[in-house]
Amino acid sequence: MRVQLPIAFAAVLCLAACGTPGAPRPPSLDLPRPVTDLSATRVGDKVTLRWTVPSETTDSTSIRHPGKTRICRDLVQPGAASCTMVAELPPVAAAGTSRSPVTRTYVDQLPMSLQIEHPIAFANYAVVAVNDRGKSAGASNEVQVPVAPTLPPPTDVSGRVTSEAVIIDAQGRTPELPISLSSSFHLHRRQDGSTDTDLGTHAAMRGCGPGPIPGPEPRTGPCAYALSFYDRNFEWEKRYVYRVAAVTSVTIDGKRYEVQGEPSQPVEVFTHDIFPPAAPTGPQAVASGVGQAPFVDLSWVANTEADLAGYNVYRHEEGQPAVKINTELVKAPAFRDSAVTSGHKYLYAVSAVDLRGNESSHSAEAAESVP
Repeated sequence: MRVQLPIAFAAVLCLAACGTPGAPRPPSLDLPRPVTDLSATRVGDKVTLRWTVPSETTDSTSIRHPGKTRICRDLVQPGAASCTMVAELPPVAAAGTSRSPVTRTYVDQLPMSLQIEHPIAFANYAVVAVNDRGKSAGASNEVQVPVAPTLPPPTDVSGRVTSEAVIIDAQGRTPELPISLSSSFHLHRRQDGSTDTDLGTHAAMRGCGPGPIPGPEPRTGPCAYALSFYDRNFEWEKRYVYRVAAVTSVTIDGKRYEVQGEPSQPVEVFTHDIFPPAAPTGPQAVASGVGQAPFVDLSWVANTEADLAGYNVYRHEEGQPAVKINTELVKAPAFRDSAVTSGHKYLYAVSAVDLRGNESSHSAEAAESVP
């Protein structure tokens, strides 16, 4: 009996507690939480919006019946306080969870008329997540992009490899643009699936001059141009993909913004090295003195190529073909020829060889007689 009394007492307490009703809770409105991480990037006339799809309601319950998402866009300028819906997306199949969120994107195309009429304005974006009854808890955070128009990409782009640089040539024509804008063209490079690297603006331009759109004075009229870019920071035997795109600069409220234009069609370049080093210069030959074992010491000015592997030394006598006399590449700009005979005159020349086996032409000859 002593064992059963505490158990019975506990049962009575449980019944008393369970019988007490809690405070009533209002029914959930099932309103999705507003988006808080909306972001926007613009390339050309396309604005890409990204955000995380709400997974919970404002009551901290999971969303069971996702509704549509409304895309809102309007201008940010004096007197503009509204935001116009430009698209409505269907519900997602699953809203995800806080641990496994679902990301959504939408690409909005800025009308060209809007860009031309409001070149120094911003486009303001927000998204509104609604439930299956069309109700929402409010708009997302707002993001802005400049409305300024960009130049179209060049229509003719080609690439070629030289011993010192990959040269990308591009041609095109600029349309008429507002005088408040300036633009320049940039070269972008990609290798083996990596992201694009902006290599900077053109090194030479023909037809429009080197300034904005381009020229020392702002241009508004159409202009035919030809560009040349020089990529000297490359590696041999690599495959690169190049694109050319315009960057438009616009100043709004004293602050400078840049808008990336659509890139050109890609140009693939394989940097195959078929370019030999320069021929060595300044060869000099000095024979051993009388009474010494016969030899000829040859020296020359060292080559400066970064990919230099070594040198070959060639020798011949008058009326005879030149023959290479080293068995391995000579690493230093000097060579001693001990396979000579007293009383003979020899003529020497040197070539340079790079790491990929490309050999230069022969240097000038140096003559020496062995006493």
